[in-house]
This record gives sequence, structure tokens and C-alpha cells, in this order.
Amino acid sequence: MTASFPTALPRPVLALHGGAGTIRRDSMSAEMEASYRAALKVILADGAERLSRGDAAMDVAVEAVRRLEECELFNAGKGAVYTADERHELDASVMDGRDRSAGAVAGVTRVRNPVLAARAVMAHSGHVMLIGPAAEAFAFEQGLERVEPTWFGTPQRLAQLRKAQASAMGQVLDHDGQQAVAGGPIDEKTKFGTVGAVVRDAAGHLAAATSTGGMTNKRPGRVGDSPILGAGCYADDRSVAVSCTGTGEAFIRAAAAHEVGALMRIGGMSLAEAASRVVFEELPPVGGDGGLIAVDALGNVWLGFNTEGMYRGWVEAGGAPVVGVYRDE
Repeated sequence: MTASFPTALPRPVLALHGGAGTIRRDSMSAEMEASYRAALKVILADGAERLSRGDAAMDVAVEAVRRLEECELFNAGKGAVYTADERHELDASVMDGRDRSAGAVAGVTRVRNPVLAARAVMAHSGHVMLIGPAAEAFAFEQGLERVEPTWFGTPQRLAQLRKAQASAMGQVLDHDGQQAVAGGPIDEKTKFGTVGAVVRDAAGHLAAATSTGGMTNKRPGRVGDSPILGAGCYADDRSVAVSCTGTGEAFIRAAAAHEVGALMRIGGMSLAEAASRVVFEELPPVGGDGGLIAVDALGNVWLGFNTEGMYRGWVEAGGAPVVGVYRDE
């Protein structure tokens, strides 16, 4: 299922996602659905205000993802899923379309907002990616907030881990795992949790940011696509900004985010053509279930997925947020 919102004139725009997976009306309470929609709308409204006052694309993208990390409904930061040894290992990345500068962190356990650490890596380290304790040490040198590892956990996520470990489910990604705890239907092929934002600002620049807690019951040390530039996150003013959510290993193998940009810049495709090609043709053969959000240099927005649903939304500067959850929206 896809949703595409072309704008008549180039305008500042923000799109975000809160993960894709088996998200069905019959397995989610009205109260929980309302909570997700409200959270997305609040963050989008804040982004619209920032865009209206002329904030840079990178600032808007990072702040949107930081706010998603602070919301325990999503699998990033507070509310992140547990590894097999009952810990949290967090990944994030950012990319600036102006010059393709980028930063990423992987396997951090004490940095309150991994997306801020990723941006610090981009701005101050001279590198693109730092991992584990070294990434944390660098983040704290930059003045970022330190929390105890237990800060990320919630009772719901721990129950999700217990359910996965007690069953044949194995590694479980976010939204299907939530339904497992609730006793809802499980589709083993579609269970993904990541957050991300893509932005075109008033100056015409693009930026992308992605953050995740990974997979419930994942092997310690596992890293998916979210911190891998060109796989789960990519931005280039010449083409597109992209943030992905799905089976991380497949998105890495397909270089999914970069592939959208390459099909546009080199292949001459429109945003909708390129994104549809990646989500519906390139990813499925390598087991790539999930989706992506993208915005091009003109402010055209694409939000699409090949699963049951994806928490998603978009807003123009000065406009009203538009959000969706299910396939038929």
C-alpha cells in the first residue's frame, strides 16, 4: 500500500514514520489507535511550525525523531525493545542532503537520544559511524544526556520479550510483538519497528533521520539497516531524502534508501516510480517486508509499504498534519 502527496509548488514539508508491520484494526483497541494518531499529529504540528519559521531540514528531522524517541509507543529510545539478554541496544543515523554529510551510532545503551548522538558524530567526530561504548563516550563528551539502561524499558516491551522467548516466534520486531502480547494475530513476515523523518526545508535542502531499538529477542550485537547510510537512511539534494522501516538485513542487501535516489538521479524516474519500484519490486525478492518515507527536491512526498500497515504522517509548513496507520488509508 502506498500514499503519495505531490505538491503543486515546492514547499517546506516533513514526513515521518513510526514503523511498519502487521497493524490491523481488529487487533488494536480504539484507545491505542487514538494514542498513536495523536502522538504523530503533535510531532508533525511541531515540525510544521519549525518549517514555517525557516528552520533547516536537518534541525527539523532530528527534532522530529528525538520526539519519537521520547514516546514509548514507538521502538526507539524510551520504549525500545529488548535483546535476548534483556538489554537495549539502540541505533540511529542522520544525513544532510546539502553535502551528503552523515553520522550514525550503533549498539548504544546509555545515550538518552541516539539521534542526537548520530548528529554529533556527523558534526564533531570527523567520522561517519561510531559503535558501542566508544560511541557513548563520544556522545557524553559532547554533553548529551546519560541515562541508566533501565530507563529505556517498559513493562509492555518486557512482556513482548517473554512472549517471544516462550514461543517459536524467535526474533520479533516491534508492532507484531505488541499484538503478540495482546493476543492478536501474528504474521511472522511483517513485524517491524523503527522511527524516521524526512524533510525539505524552505531553502530547498533535504535531510533524513532514522532511529530504532532493533528487534525483540535479537542476538546481542545485531545491527540492522537503521544506522547504515544508503540502507535505512539517505539524503541528497539532487534527488531525495529517505527513511526506511522493515527487515533490516534485506534493506541492507538492497541498499534500499540509496536505490530510490539512484533510480531518480540516474534512472530518470519520478519519486513515486522509484520508491514504488524499491518497495514492491526490489525488496520482496530478498525478503524485504516493510516500507519507507521519502521527499524529493520539489517537496513531493511518498509514504508506502508492502505490509499490513505503517504508522506515518506528513505536513507542509503552515498546513494541517495528515496521518495514517492502515493499508486502506
